Amino acid sequence: MKVRANGVELEVEIDGPAHGTPVLLIMGLGMQLTAWPPALVKSLVDHGCRVIRFDNRDIGLSQRFDHLPTPAIGWSAVRHALGLKVAAPYTLNDMAADAIGLMDALGIERAHVCGVSMGGMIAQLVAARQPQRIQHLALMLTTSGARGLPGPTLKARAALLARPRGRGEDAMVAHGVKVLSAIASPGYPPDPVELESRVRAAYHRSFRPRGFTRQLLAIAASPDRSPLLTQIQAPTRILHGSADPLVPAACARDLAAKIPRAQLSVIDGMGHDLPVALVPRFAGAILGA
Repeated sequence: MKVRANGVELEVEIDGPAHGTPVLLIMGLGMQLTAWPPALVKSLVDHGCRVIRFDNRDIGLSQRFDHLPTPAIGWSAVRHALGLKVAAPYTLNDMAADAIGLMDALGIERAHVCGVSMGGMIAQLVAARQPQRIQHLALMLTTSGARGLPGPTLKARAALLARPRGRGEDAMVAHGVKVLSAIASPGYPPDPVELESRVRAAYHRSFRPRGFTRQLLAIAASPDRSPLLTQIQAPTRILHGSADPLVPAACARDLAAKIPRAQLSVIDGMGHDLPVALVPRFAGAILGA
């Protein structure tokens, strides 16, 4: 269903009882709400939760921002590396306002909030901006954005910024599989057939490469969140993979040191994805169990 939040039309899916404990899930860069493992959604529903998933702006079935200019990603990456200001059509602050607006539109006063990767960056801003709205915060595979933290491996960076080889559905799906395989958990490798099936289904649901670029620019244009992290009051669990090639585990330790009373779990063999085998740990982190 469509929900208007912060002036933006967001595609939203809600599972579980109407009066269940609200759980807001915020997905990462370029990923649709369908990227949350169905087993995780079911586990949360089985715990009596009302699970809210949504497509971030500019991705999936949510509102497009194709009318806004999209600066060249290469030049923007150079400026970011040099610590210079990056121009972006919108920022993570705008996306955090979307998430807060969604809670308002659904009449949710307080919720468990979980963000993964870019979604974790957005969740930090939500929790710092409106701490009274967060019952429990789970941050997965994410970072404060502090300069000086280690960045992606060369292989992960190259996969993320590479162009597809060819055009059409098969080329786009092959590219998506290659990117997700490059950042996948070495200790929990995805089944190649299942991975391709997921990527193809996502392609058919929505394909928005320009939206991906604008979201990437939003990350690059957003400042270090470290000064805001002391404002987070909710109990916080940080979950990260020891083998994350995109956001190294040092970023999780940095977050844990900056968020008051945060608890950190680093999982051996986990990369930058959500392996189904780890769903019980994910659910526990989200619910603070």
